[in-house]
Amino acid sequence: MVNHSEYFWDVYRNKRVLVTGHTGFKGSWLSLWLNRLGAEVTGFSKYLPSTPCHCEVTGLQEKMAHHEGDIRDFRELEKIFKEFQPQVVFHLAAQPIVRESYDNPKITFDINLGGTVNILECVRQNPCVKAAVIITSDKCYENLGRDLAYREDDRLGGEDPYSASKACAEIACHAYFKSFFNHADVCQIATTRAGNVIGGGDWAADRIVPDCVRAWSKNDTPVIRKPEATRPWQHVLEPVSGYLWLGACLLNNPRGVTGESFNFGPKKDVVKSVRELADLFLKCWGKGTWKHVPPEGTKKEASLLKLSCDKALAKLSWEPLLTFAETVELTAQWYKRYYKNETNGADMYDVTNAQIDWYVQKAISRGAPWINGVKV
Repeated sequence: MVNHSEYFWDVYRNKRVLVTGHTGFKGSWLSLWLNRLGAEVTGFSKYLPSTPCHCEVTGLQEKMAHHEGDIRDFRELEKIFKEFQPQVVFHLAAQPIVRESYDNPKITFDINLGGTVNILECVRQNPCVKAAVIITSDKCYENLGRDLAYREDDRLGGEDPYSASKACAEIACHAYFKSFFNHADVCQIATTRAGNVIGGGDWAADRIVPDCVRAWSKNDTPVIRKPEATRPWQHVLEPVSGYLWLGACLLNNPRGVTGESFNFGPKKDVVKSVRELADLFLKCWGKGTWKHVPPEGTKKEASLLKLSCDKALAKLSWEPLLTFAETVELTAQWYKRYYKNETNGADMYDVTNAQIDWYVQKAISRGAPWINGVKV
């Protein structure tokens, strides 16, 4: 068993950490790792996002404080801040599905923009908070369909409600930083934009890996709408390590980091098509097939998207660790373990921890900055 308290400068040990959206896919992996780091973690989320879901099958709700609440309700959120007095905040609560945003655009903006403003206001009003990491999306960029990687200073925008709501959240964060968080004796904040994340425990609708495992586990055939669309695929542990390292830097060494935005994406050669992901995942899974059915109607999704992580390397010394094959294999292993054994929560908790340990060993071998405590 890896001793995780040694890493990230040991800044999370005994810290009170609030994670919004902790029942979500990335939020539950982040919360579980924070527990391993010795943090006192409290989660704030409206509901379990799917049945099953990573939070549920790992039994995470029994291992941390869980508060059911709506990020749109400022008074409810304010109460959690007053009672828990968090020192660190990771904000992940969101409506995360592009196609869902067409059906419910107002709800998408209310959650993704309004919820972020609620978090920023609670942080502003509670001096106990020393660092806040606001997670948005790679889709916050105005997507021009170009074959160049998007950088943090590229123009924000979005033609669908989801993308636009995330761009708006970024603008709100920038305004709060410039107005309230731009000096040393207040909370240090930063935003992050991650690529398309895969990994064990995601059962959300309209996502390629969850759609495939749901179908293949029942010997059905999943439908893929846009097999030639490219995405910066990465395992969930890649951006989560970035979030944790960014939070540690905000606490310990914020110069050049606070008030900034950072892309956390995969290696450049991991920008692959949906077809390539589906075919490799199928090979790892063992049997099955998939079929292409073109999307109907006017619900558009960008066909080409790449991220540049040069800024994260330059200012945080952070870089991704996994190859495309490792990302897909690690994801397939988790789901195969779940579906093969019909396992209970305790077992999948152990499986998830084992994958975190494997990733940490990979980071040790690569000399990742959050392993060695490199000053950035």
